[in-house]
This record gives sequence, C-alpha cells and structure tokens, in this order.
Amino acid sequence: MSRWLGIAALCIVLDQASKYFITQWLADGCSVEIAAFLNIVLVHNTGAAFSFLAGAAGWQRGFFIGIAVIASVWIVFLLRRQAAETMFCLALSLILGGALGNLIDRVWVGAVVDFLDFHAVGWHWPAFNVADSAITCGAVLMVWDSLRAPSKS
Repeated sequence: MSRWLGIAALCIVLDQASKYFITQWLADGCSVEIAAFLNIVLVHNTGAAFSFLAGAAGWQRGFFIGIAVIASVWIVFLLRRQAAETMFCLALSLILGGALGNLIDRVWVGAVVDFLDFHAVGWHWPAFNVADSAITCGAVLMVWDSLRAPSKS
C-alpha cells in the first residue's frame, strides 16, 4: 500500500512544484513559446476537463471538490482491496495523485492551474497540467490492463 501512496504523493509533489514555478514565473494569461508546438501559459480553470462548467456561477468549485474527495476515498479503498494487481494499482495511484493535485488547487486557489498548451496548425489542445497528465496516463493504463489477456492459473 505504501508503494502506491508513494507514487500518488510523487505525482502531487511534481504537480504542485510545477504549478508553483509557473505561477511565480508568469502573470495570469501570459504565454511563452517553448517550441513550435508548445507554449507555457498560465490559466486558472474553474471547470473540469476541457473547461467543462467553467462558466457556471461558482457552485462547481464545491461540486468538483466533493467529487475529488469521494473519488480519492474510493481509490484508496480499491488500492487496499486490489493490492496484488500491480498494473491496476499503478493506474489508480496516478489517478489518485492527479485528483489530489487538482483538489489542492481548487481548495487553495479556487481553480485548477493549467499551463501546458500544445498546438499544431492553428489548433490548440486545451491547457493542462502534470496532474491532468497523471490522470490521463492512469486511465490509459487502466484500459490497457483491462484489455490484457488474463493470466492462466
């Protein structure tokens, strides 16, 4: 169990450290080109993925905090219950770390700090952060794990 919580903690530390650096470096709404396909921006997202519900009247903050808390408790329960399932627990650990990283932002900042802006041929992917990347990697691992052939016992 400590291994999985350690991975989640590492995700949180990397996420929060990167957000701290970006908020110290850039003013809100500023953008710095890093490569032809990548900008570093500072965006405060009051919504969820792809700014879902960002334009709501403010109730979404408590809603998303509640979802993150419930999901985190559920994930810890699953980590304890499925401790022998390595790939599944790794996926859950990444999702847990990402969820808690963004939860910290919602509680302390009031919005999630996003800063990675990938783009190509005039098209921009919505800005995201390390926590979002951990959640996405965890979800991909979970799908991959569910598609793998079960071992023959």
